[in-house]
Amino acid sequence: MTNTADIVPFSRPLLGPEEAQAAYDTVMSRWVTQGPRVADFEREFAAAVGAPHACAVSNCTTALHLALQAVGVGQGDEVVTVSYTFLATANAIRYLGAWPVFVDVQPGTGNMDPALVEQAIGPRTKAILCVHQFGMPCDLAAILAVAERHGLPVIEDAACAAGSEIDFAGRMERIGRPHGIAACFSFHPRKILTAGDGGIITTADAELDRKVRMWRQHAMSVSDLARARTDRVIVETFDEVGYNYRMTDIQASVARRQIDRLDGIVARRRVLGRRYLDLLAAIPGLTLPHEPAWARTTWQTFGALLPPRLDRTEVMQAMQDAGIQTRRPTFCCHLEKAHDRPLRFALPVSEDIYRRNIGLPLFPEMTEAQQDRVVAALAAACRA
Repeated sequence: MTNTADIVPFSRPLLGPEEAQAAYDTVMSRWVTQGPRVADFEREFAAAVGAPHACAVSNCTTALHLALQAVGVGQGDEVVTVSYTFLATANAIRYLGAWPVFVDVQPGTGNMDPALVEQAIGPRTKAILCVHQFGMPCDLAAILAVAERHGLPVIEDAACAAGSEIDFAGRMERIGRPHGIAACFSFHPRKILTAGDGGIITTADAELDRKVRMWRQHAMSVSDLARARTDRVIVETFDEVGYNYRMTDIQASVARRQIDRLDGIVARRRVLGRRYLDLLAAIPGLTLPHEPAWARTTWQTFGALLPPRLDRTEVMQAMQDAGIQTRRPTFCCHLEKAHDRPLRFALPVSEDIYRRNIGLPLFPEMTEAQQDRVVAALAAACRA
């Protein structure tokens, strides 16, 4: 058995004394649920990505749920999206009684193929939900062009894309700067920034921001923070059915310190991603991800497609035996029982990527020696 100290982990969040002190200070303040630190975090994250509004919630799944509800998705509606993504993308659609209509992805990026979106739009289509897979920006401009022709809102599943950038009109802008109606981010430990968990919705639409802020706290007419900041008695009302989707101030205090690290985390991940591209090019039959000229990824997950002749589970086990943790990067929703429904369109690229993709370790504190071990172990597993 490999010594635990010798294992190269698949992922490791970059956390330090700054985050611990921030959490301690919040605990000692005695305000630990959604409050002033959540409000500070919202302002700081909005500034970091260039968004007019940002609403923090309990996780990215709830962010997607609220964003879809805010654009009117409901019972019997359809949302055009991809199957090759984490199940939360499709689950959030199902929460509202709607159905995902899956389109295929592009080779190289694993992102929604804009050329296939138009054929998936029908009389019940209410929205397009695209994904910036593993932090690799999708072709948002092309997707927005299709959406505009049909008068549909575009919601971005940007769970992995904090710090990712995309070219709009000749200028690189961070994902989260509104072009679609809303973008939803995750702060799970495997994501670029973490607060243990949490999510946030960015938007330029003030009415959407108002709705999701209300719904996240049981649709209460006034927030706890607003009540605490007045010396007048306020009698709240509940005019709609809402949710308990709040972020805590403890999480927000950690997330604020993570924003301080964002530039450094992204820069280091890009160095490691480029180094993987160079080193892995020497392994015969391996297909590597492609970063378009108009995109800058964060390499939230670095996946490589194994040659079709290889059994991915056997390769993963060989690497595990060598002390290297790997993962299936994500799933095909339509291949899971929860979303087992006849497909409207074939998804050959999605299924091929899903079956051959192996996620390799990548985290900000990863050393070149660890990366060399990963590459050597993968090369040996492929030869075997």
